[in-house]
Amino acid sequence: MTVPPPAGPGSGAAAGALADLVALCARRPVWAPDPERAFDAPPPGREAPHARPVRRSAVLVLFGVLDAAAARADHPAVAADLDVLLTRRSPTLSHHPGQVSFPGGGIDATDAGPEAAALREAREETGLDPAGVRVLGTLPLLPVTVSRNLVTPVLAWWDRPSAVAAADPAETVDVFRVPVADLVDPARRVTTVLRRGGHEWRGPAFDADGVLVWGFTAFILDRLLDAVGWAVPWDEGRTVPAPV
Repeated sequence: MTVPPPAGPGSGAAAGALADLVALCARRPVWAPDPERAFDAPPPGREAPHARPVRRSAVLVLFGVLDAAAARADHPAVAADLDVLLTRRSPTLSHHPGQVSFPGGGIDATDAGPEAAALREAREETGLDPAGVRVLGTLPLLPVTVSRNLVTPVLAWWDRPSAVAAADPAETVDVFRVPVADLVDPARRVTTVLRRGGHEWRGPAFDADGVLVWGFTAFILDRLLDAVGWAVPWDEGRTVPAPV
């Protein structure tokens, strides 16, 4: 899917959303008090921690203004033309196959830091032009125990959006932009349930026009929406099985 840039600068409400995101970076909420300790215990269904070292990674959480259709849902705290960039991973990948995710990947030794890594990975995966992206800051480290990644979410704003599409089908099969107001819509929010090895894992999820956003990406979105004050109450008792 190729996504063209928007025709205009967006609404004043979207500018207010940008101010909310800048303020969030300044506050730096604590989502995982000691993320390093998450690797001391095995993930659900695993008997022992992996022997391989923890990998440092970064993802680009990129907000901007919709290029075409505005949100179907309406919420006063979120501009109808505000969106976030997501990708869908290849089903052949060894970790998190087929899942919706933010662009991102491992931080290389040649990267200046997580911000540079997130922009580089986004360019490699989607063809994004980093020159049009304003990095707002980083959010606290978060662990992904199943793949032993310690991830830095890099929060950014798309000042000058460029056309994006899946650049390497071996890694990414789709690139799309989702209206944030639709993610906030309580009718589109569910809890995913994953049962494995006698353990049960529950987490927030979002229905993005029939595409389920769950797992680590949904966790970041859920915490971020709460932290910036955009979230509205939703029925956490409405569950769906995790698509694994």
